[in-house]
Amino acid sequence: MKEDKLRNNFNMEKSDEEILFLSARQPYLFGILLDRYQNAFIRKAESVLHNREDAEDVVQETFAKIYANAERFRVQEGASFSSWGYKILLNTSFTRYQKIKKHRNSVFNPDPEWYEVMADTNTKQFEKKELKNYIISVLSKMPEHLSKVLRLHFIEGRPQEEIAKIEGVSIGAIKTRVHRAKKEFRKINAVICN
Repeated sequence: MKEDKLRNNFNMEKSDEEILFLSARQPYLFGILLDRYQNAFIRKAESVLHNREDAEDVVQETFAKIYANAERFRVQEGASFSSWGYKILLNTSFTRYQKIKKHRNSVFNPDPEWYEVMADTNTKQFEKKELKNYIISVLSKMPEHLSKVLRLHFIEGRPQEEIAKIEGVSIGAIKTRVHRAKKEFRKINAVICN
């Protein structure tokens, strides 16, 4: 009963990041993060896996990973607890999806643009914002000439021809930059998630 009262007080007063930090010493506080994110995480996982039971399993695994790796979380510009949590959820969902598809003799390898497409399908507005914040945080770690091309193409939705004019280079050069930028995005994404 005392823990429930404390959880309720913390739930109203503390940020996600503070609760994550405090839950290392007071594990019952982690339940606040479960309460805040469980339903949204299930919806997001289900949009990837198309199966409620698999989605619930993935969400449970995600929360276990979040708790186990809580000491590794660092607040960074453009990256909050929720964007970090969603990234873990998406990676866990994609891994499960790959296993399911591999079992059915098909493999799914998402490109960075898939995140944008997925973010626009049946999600709440704040989920789209968190995913976009995560993508922006990855872009901020990339060399400027590569992040600018991805930002213009995938976030602003500009065609490659227009980007070539903005950058003063050929369309072929932009295609090459987009290809290199995707590789760099994947590399940084892998580092953040491991």
